[in-house]
Amino acid sequence: MDPLEVRTPAEREAALFAALPGLIAHAQAHSPAMSERLAGIDPSRITDRATLAALPVLRKYEVLEQQKTQRASDVFGGFATIGWRGQPARHGHGQSDGARRVFQSPGPMYEPEGEALDYWRMARAIRAAGFERGDLIHNSFSYHLTPAGSMMETGAHALGCTVFPGGVGNTELQLQAIQELRPHGYIGTPSFLKILVEKAAEAHTGGGGLGQICKALVSGEAFPPSLRDWLIERGVQAYQCYATADVGLIAFETSARQGLVVDEHVILEIVRPGTHNPVPDGEVGEVVVTVLNPDYPLIRFGTGDLSALLPGPCPSGRTNQRIKGWLGRADQTTKVRGMFVHPSQIAEVAKRHPEILRARLVVEGEMSADRMTLHIEVATASENLPTRVAETLRDITKLRGNITLLPPNTLPNDGKVIEDARSYK
Repeated sequence: MDPLEVRTPAEREAALFAALPGLIAHAQAHSPAMSERLAGIDPSRITDRATLAALPVLRKYEVLEQQKTQRASDVFGGFATIGWRGQPARHGHGQSDGARRVFQSPGPMYEPEGEALDYWRMARAIRAAGFERGDLIHNSFSYHLTPAGSMMETGAHALGCTVFPGGVGNTELQLQAIQELRPHGYIGTPSFLKILVEKAAEAHTGGGGLGQICKALVSGEAFPPSLRDWLIERGVQAYQCYATADVGLIAFETSARQGLVVDEHVILEIVRPGTHNPVPDGEVGEVVVTVLNPDYPLIRFGTGDLSALLPGPCPSGRTNQRIKGWLGRADQTTKVRGMFVHPSQIAEVAKRHPEILRARLVVEGEMSADRMTLHIEVATASENLPTRVAETLRDITKLRGNITLLPPNTLPNDGKVIEDARSYK
């Protein structure tokens, strides 16, 4: 651990929010897209979580749409402050314009990689997984188009490790390299690590395992406890991290194996899906992050992933917030009777009726014979509330639905705003 990871929560919060006004001012000055979104905002007033929560959440589909509309002039849609010759760069870094690499993710979306050492901040997660300076790491994340391979490699280099760029596929060649190079650990998806272990056992490579590989950092997909334990039984201690192509590392697992600790350069919020509003601690919602990255200043960026905060500090001694890990997707848009219904619409229904504490739309029946019911938690219901809510639901969604009143704390704590319970047989 480094000193940043063991700061008191108050020290960390003060440092993050002391840096935030400068990031916002930089974004307003050098990122046309963020300048438009933050028009009229005084950066000096955004100094705590309450004032940050007043800013709009930037969701991934908005970045994608803006990139598409501006592709001919700016592939980053005006969100980045770095580029290359012929591609806008607005922060005055000089002739290089600051972009070392550019990546393409599904969409397609384009992300820049700047010149900073460990640009994606992955070294912290790699160290937490047990890697040390001088280790040889077998990196099986993709080096093609997407940034995952580069994310991990630059983090490993910052930690002082050597990297074998295995990439994806070519299982037999990768096993040969593992047998001959004898790396200390693996970085990649958990499913490919399982394939490598099984193939090595079949071929009796390295005594039935992966040679001296005894540690791993996995990401990119779910890592269930059953697979974690399966790997441990075969001599591999694997830890997971949570990162995205847009912002890099968000949180990482430690030896305590109790949730994921938030990265030191991230302000993390959990908001109700379809809204801009943080949920109470412990409630499932969408992960929203603000990363202190002046090259790509995505402020209040909605990842589209669901998680929840865990109470208390990590037993490993790290003092930052912890999240439960990946709990699903926040985009629960559902088509009902030929019309799309969005979580933001359900949030708008609740907003128009202050008595509603929480709301969840349940769609049932069979395809082409849908029926939807809005379940709402209320402490006390005023006269004709179900009728008035039903009218609001129809006004906003253009669909008829039933209303069910529930007492507080009845709906499941799973982050769902729309539940599709239809039969597709």
